Amino acid sequence: MKFGLYAPIPMAIVGSPEIARSAAHAQEPLPEGVRDVQYDYSNELLLTADKIGFDLCLFAERHLGEDVAAWVLASAIASRFEHMRALVAVHPGLVNPVMIAKLATSLDRICKGRMAINIVNGWFDEEFRMFGGTVLQGEERYKRAVEFIDIMRGLWTNKSFSLHGDHYDVDEARLLLKPATPTPPEIFSVSAGDQGRDFIAEHCDWWFVNYPKSAQTTDEVMKGLEDAIADMDRRTARLGRKVHYALNPFVAIGEDHQTAFESVIKRVYDSEPDPEPIKIKSRLMPVTKAGCIGSPEAVIAQLKRFESMGIELILCKMIPTVDNIRAIAENVITPLRGPARSMAH
Repeated sequence: MKFGLYAPIPMAIVGSPEIARSAAHAQEPLPEGVRDVQYDYSNELLLTADKIGFDLCLFAERHLGEDVAAWVLASAIASRFEHMRALVAVHPGLVNPVMIAKLATSLDRICKGRMAINIVNGWFDEEFRMFGGTVLQGEERYKRAVEFIDIMRGLWTNKSFSLHGDHYDVDEARLLLKPATPTPPEIFSVSAGDQGRDFIAEHCDWWFVNYPKSAQTTDEVMKGLEDAIADMDRRTARLGRKVHYALNPFVAIGEDHQTAFESVIKRVYDSEPDPEPIKIKSRLMPVTKAGCIGSPEAVIAQLKRFESMGIELILCKMIPTVDNIRAIAENVITPLRGPARSMAH
């Protein structure tokens, strides 16, 4: 089993007073000679994670937010990774796929062949309109994403590539810089519903399995995940393909579940200058119901259950401190997985 974490930016994490302050003062100039704390904090946290056993970092993207842009942060930090893969979020419909193919190739070459793309089909209409895109609904959003992926892969693996689709028109496009390895960057995504799952089954390499919306207990979460994986297995089997499974539970360790959970809640509310219960609840639920909060032994046991279901990557939501990621690596990752590190393509 492999382990990942989120780059600590405002839209992706909770429980960091440093990142909360950065967001609160994002529209103010920085003191002379000072970098945005999102970079310094990410640099320390992620380079530590790279050294102690984590395999992947997701650089999420919120264009209409206080976040440092994902491609900028990934390029500034991931080039220094020796083990982790850089997974960069991309919204089809906001950026030209030829440009993303070139950015991905560039990052892949400076990351020693360890980068991947996380396709986010998008829902934030105001953000899309402001940055020159359009949120699509239903079948069209997946058609656009398929064309986007096809163009990237076509450019990565061919001398030139053309696609005349419903959403993109590319004629004899070329990349004079190719990916670092013969196997091009993998595609991750999360999609629910029948059309979304068909999109994953037909076009993606990794699926962040959806949490069942109605689940109230860990057992209900497990049943929902088992059903979702079985459904995806059927879809990919019909196509002769295989999709890898990933999950993003909240991971916290302590003496027991109650102690660990209360520590998380206290940290979250202590770290927010003006706590927004709805925002905090949306980031913590239902990921806190995945059974990965408790003693190290209990968390390891739950992760083994996920592994037995076929889940290969745990993208940890967590309190983003160096001490915490060290504790999780020492008490959970190493005992569970041993010294194996790098994430194979």
